Amino acid sequence: MKKIVNIIISIYLLMPSCSNDFIDLIPTSTVSVDILYKTDKDFADAITATYNTIQSQYQSFYIFGDIRADDSWEQIYKNNSQSYSDLFTTTSSDGLMNSTWQNYYQAIFRANTVLSKIENVDEATVPNKKRYIGETRFLRALAYFDLVRIFGDVPAVTTPVTIQESYHIPREPVENIYTNIIIPDFSAAENALPENYSGRDAGRPTNGAAKALLGRVYLTKGDFHNAESKLKELTTMGYSLLPDYADLFDYSKSEHHSEYIFDIEYESGMGEGSSYTIAFLPNSTEMSQSFGIVGAGEEHNNPTQSLVDLFAPNDLRKEITIGIPGGYYISDSVFRPLPTSTNQTYTKKYIVSSPVRSDSKANWKVIRYADVLLMYAESLNENGKPHEAIPFLNEVRTRAGLEAYPATMTQSETRDAIFLERRLELSFEGVRWFDLIRTGQAYNVMKDVGMMPYMTVFPIPLSQVQLINDPAILAQNPGYD
Repeated sequence: MKKIVNIIISIYLLMPSCSNDFIDLIPTSTVSVDILYKTDKDFADAITATYNTIQSQYQSFYIFGDIRADDSWEQIYKNNSQSYSDLFTTTSSDGLMNSTWQNYYQAIFRANTVLSKIENVDEATVPNKKRYIGETRFLRALAYFDLVRIFGDVPAVTTPVTIQESYHIPREPVENIYTNIIIPDFSAAENALPENYSGRDAGRPTNGAAKALLGRVYLTKGDFHNAESKLKELTTMGYSLLPDYADLFDYSKSEHHSEYIFDIEYESGMGEGSSYTIAFLPNSTEMSQSFGIVGAGEEHNNPTQSLVDLFAPNDLRKEITIGIPGGYYISDSVFRPLPTSTNQTYTKKYIVSSPVRSDSKANWKVIRYADVLLMYAESLNENGKPHEAIPFLNEVRTRAGLEAYPATMTQSETRDAIFLERRLELSFEGVRWFDLIRTGQAYNVMKDVGMMPYMTVFPIPLSQVQLINDPAILAQNPGYD
């Protein structure tokens, strides 16, 4: 999959960006896009363009999922999108809000176009029609899932519409988007996608990925009954935890292993790398060189002391999740202190040799099997079955080299244990903020660092609000006016 996620030039020439319009939903070129949708390869290329937009958007996903919460902070910079998210000072004019809105709607536009064109195509002409529909609906569901968790109510668009029509599409309640788009799309993808791929297609979403994200959707909605049922299915599909937690972040080994479910994938050396390695590294040229990384780090996404303190000394996850505070070890086991002017804590999950700046092979793990086990345990527990939940919780716990939780824990004790293990297991994977929101803990946890009650969502981009200029269609989120 990494090898095929390239920019499809012909698609990009006819699929515009969203820079000048509310939602650019039709090509502005006078050339008909119908000529691009004839063969199996045409649709494959169009879907690749959708992947590319999602891939671009996820470079900043940590600002929403990690820095906003209590496990990460922006230690050095105080005048960028990362610090505004960290300090709860994000405004509607922040460029991150605009680029995020545009990226997701660009992906949705491309998905809607593919679905509208493929509907009446003969399978003899497009042998992979069923799979392409599944992939496209998976990507559209993922885009809308992220949108509603970031912005709340958003416009719901599932077919190509004209620019003029797009100006009259109001924000749709979150619950309606879950009911009418996200759940049906993931469900359709689940039924259309294969269980696995081989060769160059490895890394595309599978029916297991659709099931896993559908389980996360149900959990987010507090629908523990459906969450339990859906997540249980994944426990019988052959997934298993890797024996060594550190192998999840060893980029010299195969990434498509037994714990893999779905990543946003990147590949270095072909202009398709990620920026995570350099973005999360301290600003130390010497440290970068010792790890074979070109360029000094950008000092973002720093572990907080509260997270550092949570790890037991013998927790095998600690070493890879958090670097040695204040320094690092080089190959000869000599400790090197960091410059006092840079961040003193950093995560090692994305450190990999990168001969070109911001061109790392480090992926973004959207969902993996450990997350599924913890979500399944949570669903069981919330459904009044703590004793059934604890063994799945302990699969994750004991892999970390820690003593198993006792089977006699109460529902309340099990709930606390699950939330703790999610913090320790999934730090810096874009999960923590959304866990705080869906469990209703965000304000109590974050109020001392600037959060106001209305800040469970981010502001709608000012450029979009001004463009529509009609609060009956696109009103700003409360508190951000």
